[in-house]
Amino acid sequence: MSAPGDGATVSVSVRVPPADAFEIFTQEIDLWWRRGPAFRIAGKRPGTLAFEPGVGGRLFETVELDAGPRVFVMGTILEWEPPHRLAFEWRGVNFAKDESTRVEVSFRAAGASTLVTVRHTGFAALRDDHPVRHGHAGAAFSRFIGLWWGELATSLREHAAQRGAARG
Repeated sequence: MSAPGDGATVSVSVRVPPADAFEIFTQEIDLWWRRGPAFRIAGKRPGTLAFEPGVGGRLFETVELDAGPRVFVMGTILEWEPPHRLAFEWRGVNFAKDESTRVEVSFRAAGASTLVTVRHTGFAALRDDHPVRHGHAGAAFSRFIGLWWGELATSLREHAAQRGAARG
């Protein structure tokens, strides 16, 4: 059992098969991941979010700055098992060199849909006043991070539905 405030788990049903859900999550991440300062390093600037497929690949955002594009690495892929599972280290831009959390994503067939479950843990290792907590600790932080991932899960579901409608 995780410590209070260690993280959150969210699930969403997407109306595509697991292989498509995995592809949408990983290869179309820039299309469904919300934009803006709450979700992107780029904030209001132009930027692109991408995964490099396979273990050791990166989750990174390329941000267009006044001095030119800059790449921010947000994570490293730890497990890559299409179409069933993905796990990656997550590092916010305000993390120290030795700080990271873990995101695990599973894709499970559920009839004509796929249940996508995201579990983000490892926050208990970060100090209570860490900037990533935005002033929240314990169960309040778990709710906060769960709502954040919930908004992203909604975007994933909406994008998968639009993609399915376009192909249908």
